[in-house]
Amino acid sequence: MNFTCMCGATIEGDDMASLGDTFIAHVRSAHTDWPYPDRAVRNFAEATQRLTGSTERLDAIGEVEVHPVTADRLDDWATFFDHDAFADNPAWAACYCHEPHVSSPGDTEGEDAPWHERRARMLEMLGDGRSVGYLAYVDGKPAGWVNASKRSDYALYRLGGGADPADSDVAGISCFVIAPPYRRHGLAQRLLERVIADAPGRGVTYVEAYPPTEAREGDSGNFRGPVSMYEALGFEPLEQRGPNTVMRLKV
Repeated sequence: MNFTCMCGATIEGDDMASLGDTFIAHVRSAHTDWPYPDRAVRNFAEATQRLTGSTERLDAIGEVEVHPVTADRLDDWATFFDHDAFADNPAWAACYCHEPHVSSPGDTEGEDAPWHERRARMLEMLGDGRSVGYLAYVDGKPAGWVNASKRSDYALYRLGGGADPADSDVAGISCFVIAPPYRRHGLAQRLLERVIADAPGRGVTYVEAYPPTEAREGDSGNFRGPVSMYEALGFEPLEQRGPNTVMRLKV
């Protein structure tokens, strides 16, 4: 197995372990200014072998359906993140949307965690309801995801006792992930509309979001969704929190 480093070097290995070892050795000798720990470098190398999805955006897409990730859709969720979600961005492919659940503000979400551990933890949390999200399907294929868990289940956004509204009364939009072929076709808005529609049935009164205040270049930088999308659906800005605007909608 092999892949090409961004510097043009070919990285080779007989198996995943040796591929990771080779890439770590290459990074430490050829890219001494890179700050990434060995586990993050290994995660990148392994991601290049499992990311099989297309990186070409489609000019038009087919029928879209949005479904909550229930027990019968866990395999679809895992397949989406294993192969398609970050087909053009292996540096982020170890994420599995685990970060907002475990990282407090200012943390870096345990960069030493192997990708398969994050994957397993998220599958467990989705299975027992600590994480709630939706998949957008295009012609029956998983094409996009939103994490819409309660604020009480996010280390990143949880405010704790005395918060008004209470953390358990707020669904927080932490992340959108749209596979490359389906970007800029309105899937994020379709996902958000389903979150809003389902919110009362989940026992929450508010949907909250944390988009970057200033638009960022490229698709990957806008994973929290743009301010304009939330404004169009009636969200109101509440405060600035670092580089992000906290926006909220009463449902």
